[in-house]
Amino acid sequence: MVRGKIEIKRIENPTNRQVTYSKRRVGIMKKAKELHVLCDAEVSLIMFSSTGKMTDFISPNTTMKNMYDKYQQASGSNLWQSHYEKMQDNLNKLKEINRKLRREIRQRVGEDLGDLNFAELRGLEQHMDSSLKIVRDRKFGVLGTQTETCRKKIKNLEEVHNNLLHEYEERLEDAYALVANHEAMSGIEVANGGSHLFTFHLQPSQPNLRDDGGYGIHDLRLG
Repeated sequence: MVRGKIEIKRIENPTNRQVTYSKRRVGIMKKAKELHVLCDAEVSLIMFSSTGKMTDFISPNTTMKNMYDKYQQASGSNLWQSHYEKMQDNLNKLKEINRKLRREIRQRVGEDLGDLNFAELRGLEQHMDSSLKIVRDRKFGVLGTQTETCRKKIKNLEEVHNNLLHEYEERLEDAYALVANHEAMSGIEVANGGSHLFTFHLQPSQPNLRDDGGYGIHDLRLG
């Protein structure tokens, strides 16, 4: 059975278009690898799908830059010229912007004012006034924040100090109470035991007294 020839035109159905691209991409990559191995050719292949996904192949014995350089030599074209010109234009613009900014900085510190007319000087003055107001507001904001932070720290330190002082007073009262209680208990013990320690009764051990009218040492007994 003869296979029908496919008409080469854009596939309108997005799903079918993506499926066809995926299948043929695999086939092209396979052919590129085979061409490199069989013919020892330097092959470089870059593909982008409709969704922007890149697929590339480069022969293992070379680099993409070397391939571009060989292409430029063989074709006589310069692939980097347009890119270099764009980069050069961009560099010149950045240099001009940098020059203007440096000039404005010098003018804001009072230098390079000789070429300015009255209107430009007046505008510079207004800009500096506006800048000064912004700086002043920022400074007051920072000072306010620092002041509030210091107040909070002072308040916290005062609370800690008051707590420590209250704790110290409680411990001091407990110590005073303990000392007073100890002194009271000591006084009670002395009062209860004093009569037994210091009270003596003088009683004669014999009914007859000594000739001198006194008592002997053995006549002293505890009451």
